[in-house]
Amino acid sequence: MKTPKRLQPLIEDGLIDEVISRLMSGKEADIFVVRCGDKNRCAKVYKDAVKRSFKKAAQYQEGRKVRSGRQARAMQKRSNYGRQQQEEIWQNAEVDALSRLARAQVRVPETFGCIDGVLLMELVADEAGDVAPRLGDVTMSEEQAIEDHTLMMHYIKLMLCEGIVHGDLSEFNVLVDDYGPVIIDLPQAVNASANNSAQEMFARDVNNMRRYYGEFAPALLRTQYAKEMWALYEEGNLTPNSTLSGEFVDDSGSADVDVVLEEINAVLKEELERKERLRESEDD
Repeated sequence: MKTPKRLQPLIEDGLIDEVISRLMSGKEADIFVVRCGDKNRCAKVYKDAVKRSFKKAAQYQEGRKVRSGRQARAMQKRSNYGRQQQEEIWQNAEVDALSRLARAQVRVPETFGCIDGVLLMELVADEAGDVAPRLGDVTMSEEQAIEDHTLMMHYIKLMLCEGIVHGDLSEFNVLVDDYGPVIIDLPQAVNASANNSAQEMFARDVNNMRRYYGEFAPALLRTQYAKEMWALYEEGNLTPNSTLSGEFVDDSGSADVDVVLEEINAVLKEELERKERLRESEDD
């Protein structure tokens, strides 16, 4: 195929030998399958902020470190330099999260560098070399759903131990290869201890996974991994070796009606967002 303009510098520098095909065009980035020597990889071309439609971006960026006061002032004033720095922070957040999570034994794509807004990374594929499907396109037995959900909860636990919350985890941001789930798309990853919305995002991530796997294994719908893990995290007792049960007992006494209503509204909101993401995915 014709080489996209944003990928031409990587070809000129010898980082990419050939652009094979466009894998997908999303709201935040375009993904291409590229050849690097004898390996096929992914090139994720981030869209400019004016073309990107990630909702509530400021909420996700809360708590991210800015290297200098000059950068912070420029970003606040929305100058050209400030917008450039904000883009760099957005892109580097994904590279940093992927690198940290790989070291923590979470299954994520391997990265090979981010150059001029293009992230070069592993192409997650099956043994035949075909691109791995998204979780939302996969059906499974009850036994397989329980096994994969257990593995996903383990990965999410490792992420939280690293102080990272995905922030947008759903069946659309997980690939499934021959060895199980692979977590992708982390430019919006948030700092669990520095973002005021981290707990809400974490619960949404975990419960999105519970909902999807629960379609194949209904018993999972009764689990409370989000509350269990966050309680251990807040107490400073969550470790990579923590054994999770999926059960959680609230010691606060009688049920608070407002809390119950909040949970109901959160579930309704999650379902609306899921349907919106599904429509967007079909549009892509």
